[in-house]
This record gives sequence, structure tokens and C-alpha cells, in this order.
Amino acid sequence: MEAAPAVRTFSRSSSSSAGARSCRVLAGPAPRRARALATPPPPRVVASSRAPIVVSSPPPPAASGPPATAPGHTKIDRSGRFCSPRAARELALMVSYAACLEGADVVRLFDRRISARREPGYVFDKSCLLSYNHMSFGGGPLEVGTEEEAEKLTAQNEKDSANEAEVLSAPPKLVYNNFVLRLSRELLVAVASGWDKHVEIIEKIIPQAWKDEPVARILELCILHIAMAEMTSKGTPHKVVINEAVDLAKRFCDGGAPRVINGCLRTFVKDHVDNTGASQAAESKA
Repeated sequence: MEAAPAVRTFSRSSSSSAGARSCRVLAGPAPRRARALATPPPPRVVASSRAPIVVSSPPPPAASGPPATAPGHTKIDRSGRFCSPRAARELALMVSYAACLEGADVVRLFDRRISARREPGYVFDKSCLLSYNHMSFGGGPLEVGTEEEAEKLTAQNEKDSANEAEVLSAPPKLVYNNFVLRLSRELLVAVASGWDKHVEIIEKIIPQAWKDEPVARILELCILHIAMAEMTSKGTPHKVVINEAVDLAKRFCDGGAPRVINGCLRTFVKDHVDNTGASQAAESKA
């Protein structure tokens, strides 16, 4: 049986014409053993990027009106584990990204992580899940009036980042319920089965800057693969998938990635999903 396509290294296409700088984006059959990327990716923010803090003088006046409400946190079921589709997409992204770095098959890596044994003495504090926020995005500089306020916000940022790192590195069965684990695996199976086709499409719709530095855009390309796979195999409404992909980019990527991903997916829907998405989804469910 032919090996399933893997999320692995980026390599230049050997079939490109002379002088062209086209590249194969996350392409190739599953390797027999994991291997690292040819060029290690630059340091990236694994948890949500935090906005820089700027001290301004004089302090801004207090805003009038009702106090702002706290951001909505992730849904947690009675067992104290994440139970939302957004959590499933985030888990699928983490596994896809790790598979790229290891040169592993996405589904096999997911199964290996689910069945991995915990280290002796490991204890996971479920209170971390209560303060974990899937809607925590980066942004522009935050202006505060005093150094004391700046230090307070900096300390809160560090606390939130440490909390997110604890959640994202915990054994999946302690963090996600069965619905999330099942949906995440289904997304990864769809990613693997549609990999080669989506590679060709991605090469045509991403900007040239991403083609020139694909290793630095692993997260962004994984988001595109997951979104395309969900639209073509799960039949999820296009707007929902695009919004979720943009939110993932806001949390885990930087710069103009959310805007680019939004444009790429809209192009994908217009050129490849509107006419064939319904039939592909029906075939996958048959």
C-alpha cells in the first residue's frame, strides 16, 4: 500500500523551469523515519502573541459608559475538558505544525500523541483550562499611563503565556474531550488525503514572499491545508471555516498573515470549492 502523504519538509520543485523560484509547499510521501527541516524555522510565538506595552504621558482619561466585559473563554464540558470545534482546529494545527518539524505523517503523529504514556509523577492542573482563552489575539501597542501599569500588564502577559504553554503541552486526553479528539483526527485524515491536490493549489494562490521563504511560513501553510481540507471533506460552511482560519492566524502567526490567509481561502472557495465542494463532501461521506 502506498504511504499516505505527510506533512514534512519544504523543497524546491525539480520540475520548475530554469530561473524560476517556484517551490513545493509541504509536499512528498511519508518518510520512513522522521527528519528535520533542511533549514530550521525562525523562532515563532507558540502561544498567542502579546501586544507591546508603551508608557504614555499624560495617562488617558477613563472611558465612560458600562465596563467592558471579559473575553469569552473556551467551552468546557462537565469533565473539565475542552469541547468546542475551535479547540479541535487548534489541536489539528498543533499536530500539523509538529509533523512538519519532525517529517512525520500527521495522522500517525496524532495517534502516537494520544496513546503516549504520561511521565511518572506528572500532574496536570485543570484550573489552567478555566483561564485559557482561544480568543486572545495579538495587536498593536497598548498605551498605559504609568510604569506601574506597564509592569502589571507585562506580568499578566507572562502569566497568560505560561498558562497557554502548560495547556498546549499537556497530554491531549487531559485537555480535550472525545468529541474534540475525534473531530481533530477527522480533520487530519482529510488533510492527509487531500494533501497533494491542495499543495498544487496553495502554490498558485499564496504570495511570492511566502514562496521565497516557505520554512518561515509553516504555521500559515498548515492553517491553509486544514481549512481547505475541512471545506472540501466536512462540508462546513465556507464563511465559518475562513473565520476560524483567520482567528488561528491572529493567535499563532504574525504580521499580515490573517489578511493573506483570508484572501487565499476566498480565492480557493471561488475557484475550487463552489463548483466541486458539494460533490467532494458527498463522496467523502459515502
